[in-house]
Amino acid sequence: MNAISRQVSTAIFAPARQGVNWLSHDPIQVQQWRGIRVKVRNGNLEQALAVMQRAMQSSGVERLIKQEQTHHVKNSEKRVLARKNLERKIRSQDLARKLQTILIKKVRGL
Repeated sequence: MNAISRQVSTAIFAPARQGVNWLSHDPIQVQQWRGIRVKVRNGNLEQALAVMQRAMQSSGVERLIKQEQTHHVKNSEKRVLARKNLERKIRSQDLARKLQTILIKKVRGL
C-alpha cells in the first residue's frame, strides 16, 4: 500500500501548474491535472485511504501505475494477462457482431 501511495503522490499530485495551456482541450493533459481528492473526516485516515483506493481503482489510475512499473513479470502472470486480454477481445467482437445483426434487422424492418 505504501509503494502505491508513493507512486500515486508523484503521479497525481503534480507540481505547480507552470507552462500548461488551460485553454487547450487535450484530454491527456486535462486528466493529468485532474487528480483524486478525498476528504478526511473526523481524523479517520484509514477510512480516507480506503475511499481513495476505491476511487483509484474505479478511475483506472491504479492500472496506469501498474503499467508504468518496470519490474519483472513472471511467465504465469503474462499468460493470465494474455488470456484475459483475449477473452475481453472475443467478448467485444461477439457483442459487436450481435449489435450488427440487431441493427441490420432494424434497418430491414424484420
